[in-house]
Amino acid sequence: MLSREHLLTYIYLLVYILLSSGVILYNKWVLSTKYFNFPYPITLTMIHMGFSGVVAVLLIRVFKVISPIKMTFQIYATCVIPISAFFASSLWFGNTAYLYISVAFIQMLKSLMPVATFLTAVVCGTDKLRCDVFLNMVLVSVGVVISSYGEIHFNVLGTGYQVMGMFGEALRLVLTQVLLQKKGLTLNPITSLYYIAPCSFVFLFIPWYFLEKPVMEVSQIQFNFWIFFSNALCALALNFSIFLVIGRTGAVTIRVAGVLKDWILIALSTVLFPESMITGLNIIGYAIALSGVVMYNYLKVRDARASQLLIENLPERVELKTEKASDLYDPNVNVHNISGGRNV
Repeated sequence: MLSREHLLTYIYLLVYILLSSGVILYNKWVLSTKYFNFPYPITLTMIHMGFSGVVAVLLIRVFKVISPIKMTFQIYATCVIPISAFFASSLWFGNTAYLYISVAFIQMLKSLMPVATFLTAVVCGTDKLRCDVFLNMVLVSVGVVISSYGEIHFNVLGTGYQVMGMFGEALRLVLTQVLLQKKGLTLNPITSLYYIAPCSFVFLFIPWYFLEKPVMEVSQIQFNFWIFFSNALCALALNFSIFLVIGRTGAVTIRVAGVLKDWILIALSTVLFPESMITGLNIIGYAIALSGVVMYNYLKVRDARASQLLIENLPERVELKTEKASDLYDPNVNVHNISGGRNV
């Protein structure tokens, strides 16, 4: 029989998988011209950011659920603003991809996320170019190329948007490590939304004003309050579920859950969206890419454990100086991550 603690852990994982899959499918349904027909990804993302920001302000300033961190203007200008800019761009490009390519193919392309993060970290000097990791990145890339070649409804523009969104997210993750973590700042989901969501809203307003506002006709927009409210609420709930799962299980478990979620999501998308067809070459390419991702995750976990053992075996006086080194950077599972209404 399962203990109460194990049962609760499985419930958290199930909630995370359902919310993560649900947000992606919900966004696709809202943005698609074949369904709800609201083809304005920047507007939808701004609704998510505005809603999340308001909720965070209420929780911190009104209900006093949690206290804000000590944020100086210098830290905000040099850390929060750049992170928010790349976060806004990743949301903009990632959600725009739903207009052009299927959910299943987007999930396959997301296998490139470790590649984007690794290359960005190497360029920024936060990671070293290693032969074993590089070979894994090549394997992932080959798998994605094969999967793309087998895509029936391949769209260059949609693929480009998705890839740009991943590199925007990779830059945000690296900046979080370089700027925030090195300053000793730790943001939970509520404080992350409190500081980053309003700033991201402002960055999104600029392209919205020039790209979407001129073509939006109010008379033709299907604005359903409950649709957008529930959509934004699901995105907010996903942020909290990520934090709960990581805090209860750790990075390894959520990685496994993420792989399971991707397969479930690909299968569900083909059922809910009949135009989203999967070929045998898609599956073969994705399986190759996924094997590279699994091996990459194994290497990261192995390196993290080795570093942790090294720290624990250091003399006590050295341990006091390096206690923050145990907060190992993980580009795939980051407690500072806020989804903004798309997959994480």
